[in-house]
Amino acid sequence: MKKLTDSEIKERLTAIDGWEYENNAIHTTFEFNDFKDAFSVMTRIAFEAELQQHHPDWSNVFNKLQISLSTHDAGGITDKDFKLAKTIEDIIEGE
Repeated sequence: MKKLTDSEIKERLTAIDGWEYENNAIHTTFEFNDFKDAFSVMTRIAFEAELQQHHPDWSNVFNKLQISLSTHDAGGITDKDFKLAKTIEDIIEGE
């Protein structure tokens, strides 16, 4: 998979609100009502990530979920990251 250029990444970020490009990854944070809601969304994301064979770096503390996406095999951001970011956004919007 081809690594995207900085300009390609910045252009694609305009299509997904709340995501930032930093340290060779795209990042976002979500806040939920409580831990149960955060964990429920994480479970749904996990199933989709497994289907895409692309897994996020993430952390969860109580009701906050921080997600970072990068394609380690390519050494940066690829189409796979934006596909998973879009999937995550769709899951969040469905909540």
